[in-house]
Amino acid sequence: MTQALSTAADYVKAPLLYKGKVRELYDLGEHFLIVVTDRISAFDYVLDPAVPEKGNVLNRLSAFWFERTADMMANHVVHTDVYKLGELVTEPERLKNRIMVTKKAERIDIECVVRGYITGGGWRQYEKTQAINGIELPAGLRKNERFPEPLFTPAAKNDIGHDEDIPFARMQELVGAELAEELRGKSIRLYEFARDFCDERGIILADCKFEFGLIDGQVILIDEIFTPDASRFWAKANYAYDIEIDSMDKEPVRTYLVGSDWDRESKPAPLPQSVVDATTNRYLAIYEALTGQPLN
Repeated sequence: MTQALSTAADYVKAPLLYKGKVRELYDLGEHFLIVVTDRISAFDYVLDPAVPEKGNVLNRLSAFWFERTADMMANHVVHTDVYKLGELVTEPERLKNRIMVTKKAERIDIECVVRGYITGGGWRQYEKTQAINGIELPAGLRKNERFPEPLFTPAAKNDIGHDEDIPFARMQELVGAELAEELRGKSIRLYEFARDFCDERGIILADCKFEFGLIDGQVILIDEIFTPDASRFWAKANYAYDIEIDSMDKEPVRTYLVGSDWDRESKPAPLPQSVVDATTNRYLAIYEALTGQPLN
């Protein structure tokens, strides 16, 4: 197992445009360079230490899915080969499998969320209002129940703070009715494709989110897709109603923090090594389950 990568700035000789909780965005002139680190966040805090192999898994899974959906939906990928960057990267082995060179697209400031099951934030909305993002739902639904058809529940993106859940009508006001319809249709088709792919591998894709951009007026898929950080995966063997299903992602971190004496008002103390190891194992397991290959 490789040493965790907490930052890429020490190895990239290009302007850093944006440093997110996990990803770093660099300007290559004609293209962007996205580096996926091993940083991990929970409850709006970036935690210590970083989780080995997490960025490796996220980047390679995104590349896996971008390749498999390219016939359905154009995307921003140019290549994922760190060695093509030459002297721009000082230690290419440190960033191997963690980079994605992408086209420069104008981001559409909507997070396109598709829900196949009523869980998480959707369930919390339903408990309060019997609706999700303004979509009225029948009474008596059970937590984790599958919807007859996937639900599209967009959010307005905020670079600072939480994204804001909005009704589809509000999305139409923000981006225009025609583009809103296009994004909804593409999001649902992508979800259905991945849902069926996961189902064949013993995995439930409960929900997921997408980001889209525009290049010369064409909508393309950007950011990441169907990774443990952008999707909720459940093992079929764990599926049940009316409980919190242990998801195949950073659940060990969330479980540890909730059970600790952390006050939620300051950055938590460093995670125990056992939690870090368990989280790495989760990411490796979902990678192997989806791709059929161990990470190497």
